[in-house]
Amino acid sequence: MTDTFVQYSTIAVYSAMVIYALAFIMFTLDLSRRAVVAAPAVAAARTVGSGSTAVLVEEAPAPAATKPPRFLRVAMALTIIAWVLHVGAALFRGLAAGRVPWANMFEFTLTATAIIVGVFLVVQIWQDLRFIGAFVSGFVLIALGVATVNFYVDVVPLPPSLQSAWLVIHVFVASLGTGFFALGAALSVMQLLQARREAGRPSPRFLATLPSAERLENMAYRMIVVGFVFWTFTLIAGAIWAQRAWGRYWGWDTKEVWTFIIWTIFAGYIHARATRGWRGSRSAWLGIIGFTAVVFNFTIVNLFFKGLHAYSGIPGVS
Repeated sequence: MTDTFVQYSTIAVYSAMVIYALAFIMFTLDLSRRAVVAAPAVAAARTVGSGSTAVLVEEAPAPAATKPPRFLRVAMALTIIAWVLHVGAALFRGLAAGRVPWANMFEFTLTATAIIVGVFLVVQIWQDLRFIGAFVSGFVLIALGVATVNFYVDVVPLPPSLQSAWLVIHVFVASLGTGFFALGAALSVMQLLQARREAGRPSPRFLATLPSAERLENMAYRMIVVGFVFWTFTLIAGAIWAQRAWGRYWGWDTKEVWTFIIWTIFAGYIHARATRGWRGSRSAWLGIIGFTAVVFNFTIVNLFFKGLHAYSGIPGVS
C-alpha cells in the first residue's frame, strides 16, 4: 500500500507541475494584456496649454480595460486545480510515510509550496493579488522542479529527535510564515518597479494597471507582519523542541542562527518602517532581502552547513 500511495503522490505532483506551468503562461499573458490596455493611456499623456506652461494629462484607459480578463480567470482556475493536485500529492506522501509529509527537504518543499499557493488563494478573499500570480506560480514550479530532481528521497522512518508533536507545529507554522514572506517579497518587487514608473523611468507598461507604489508597499507590509508573527512562533517553538530533543533551548547551531537572522531582518523591517519612517525602496529591499534569507536558510544552510540539523539535508528536515 505504501508503494501505491507513493505512486499516487508522484503522479499528482507531476500533474500539478504541468498545470502550474499552464497557469504561469496564462498569468504572463494577462500581464501582456494589461500592457496592451495600458498603452493608450500612456500614449495619451499629452501636453495641454500654451506658451511655457505645460500640463501632462493622462486619459482614462481604453474601453478594452473593461473587458473581462479571460487570461486571468483561466490562470486562477488552473492554479486552483494545480493546488488541489498539489495538496493531494502531499497527502498521499503523508499516507505513504504514516506521518506528516515534511520530514526531509523534498517533503518540506512539497508541503511548503502548497501552503504558499494556499495562502495566495486565501488572501484573494479580502485583497486582489492576482497580478502577482506569475511570480507565485513560477516560483512554485521552479521549487517543485528542483525538489523532484535534486531532493527526492524514498519514504524512510523518522530519526528519534523528530518523533515529536513539535514536528507538526514547528514546521507547519514556519511554512505559513514562508508563504506570507513570499507574497510580501513579490509585492515588494512590484513596488520597486512601480516606483520606477512613477519616477518617469522606462518600465513595463502593465504597471500602469496596477496599484500605486505606496499601495503595493502597504500590502507588502501587511503580508510581512503576518509572516513575522508566524516566524516568531517558529523561533519559540524551535527552542522548546530543541530543549526536548537535545536538552537545551539554544546552542548556536547554524540552522538556529539563520532562523534568528531572518527574524532579526524582518524585525528590523517592521521597526524601521514604524519608527524611523523607512518607506519606499529601502523598505522594499529589506522585505526582499528577508525572503532571500529564508530561501538561503532552506537551500544553502541545509545542504552545505554542518550542525545538529544535519538531517535537514538529503534526507532530513528543513
